[in-house]
Amino acid sequence: MRTQCQYGKGLLLAFAVIGLAWPAGAQSVDDLLLPPDAKPGECYTRVFVPPVYRTTSETVLAKNAYEKVDIVPAEYGWEQKTVLVKEASEKLELVPATYEWVEEKVLVKPVAKKVVEVPAEFETVTERVLETPAHTIWKKGRGPIEKVSNSTGEIMCLVEVPATYKTVTKRVLKNPATTREVEVPAEYKSVRKQVMKTPPSTRVVKIPAEHQTIKVRTLLSEPQVKTTKIPANYQTVTKTAKVADGRMEWRQILCETNTDANTVKNIQAKLRNADYYEGPLDGIIGPRTLSALRAFQKAKGLPEAGLTMESLKELGVSLKR
Repeated sequence: MRTQCQYGKGLLLAFAVIGLAWPAGAQSVDDLLLPPDAKPGECYTRVFVPPVYRTTSETVLAKNAYEKVDIVPAEYGWEQKTVLVKEASEKLELVPATYEWVEEKVLVKPVAKKVVEVPAEFETVTERVLETPAHTIWKKGRGPIEKVSNSTGEIMCLVEVPATYKTVTKRVLKNPATTREVEVPAEYKSVRKQVMKTPPSTRVVKIPAEHQTIKVRTLLSEPQVKTTKIPANYQTVTKTAKVADGRMEWRQILCETNTDANTVKNIQAKLRNADYYEGPLDGIIGPRTLSALRAFQKAKGLPEAGLTMESLKELGVSLKR
């Protein structure tokens, strides 16, 4: 068994290791080893009293003032609109040839020439033909002048006898026999045939534009930039400052020496009502009861040192004297 001196050295070492301040009013190690002003029937345990903190509130700038830029989107509506679907255009269209039936003389045999004999031509002519040419002859003179004197003979006169002619008819050659070219006319045959009346051609056909009525979305209002001044945001910040260091001190507790089953049952009932204990109300300080008590103390910021009077007060458990 350790002596009181050994406990004292260990306690001093523990305070040094964990950096705890020496309790005020403790003059020696003995003052720390025994509870002060204890009365008969009371039980104590040494617990660590956590440091004491003070909570202060301070208003600090959380967010600087700024300008918020919002884009107000454009507004659109619907309207009926006629739009051009296909532009007007032109196309070339073939106009076919037209035909008709006509009667036509077709040359069967072309014009030709042939040589024919032209017989000689004769004519009957009447012609005076000199039968006897003019001449002179001596003829006896007759009448008173036939003799000039008796001494002369007969008178002889040289008389001119005119020429005598006779009319003869004869057939004479007027044109000798010849040949000549004779044109043989062409020979034609009437035939019925289909002939082109108008030749094929092209024409420009105008194709009108095509329009369609559709429902279109139109802009009603332009998008806008809206600037909103956002003021600075301040918030209250809670600061916790330590005002006292943690320390070890004696605290009065309940134990098997100074409690009874009814008190333990009351504690178990309070823990169950606070949703920390799920076991039976058997009046036994067992592991389940102690585990629920530690959870309660931790949640309430109480020293975790068994059934301390602070814990009983927080639970609302009163001890009957």
